[in-house]
Amino acid sequence: MEKELTRAEEQIMEHLWELGEAFVKDIIEQMPEPKPAYTTVSTIIRILEKKGIVDHKAYGNTYSYFPLLSREQYTEYCATNLVKRHFADSLSNLVSFFTSKKNLSIAELEEIQKLIKDQVAKKKKS
Repeated sequence: MEKELTRAEEQIMEHLWELGEAFVKDIIEQMPEPKPAYTTVSTIIRILEKKGIVDHKAYGNTYSYFPLLSREQYTEYCATNLVKRHFADSLSNLVSFFTSKKNLSIAELEEIQKLIKDQVAKKKKS
């Protein structure tokens, strides 16, 4: 994947990930009001297909679309890019940034500390 999805592409992908495989009308049915035009969703789906993120199965003149990229793969891609772009490719910088924010509670800081300790223990075992 070359770059993150636009907000409109993400919204459509969220519904497609949820449905697994769907026709454009099925995606529109899942979307909140005001619902976008059929042609708008169809155009965005075709853009996603050109980007290699979705593919389709043909049923006569109708197409059913399905994701080629999982939600987890996209989340990992976005998180990795966030760290690269905003934190000098350093997870330590990311953790430092968020843990230094005054709005974190002691419970949240303790949970972060526990997550780190658990990962350290896993790494030592392997």
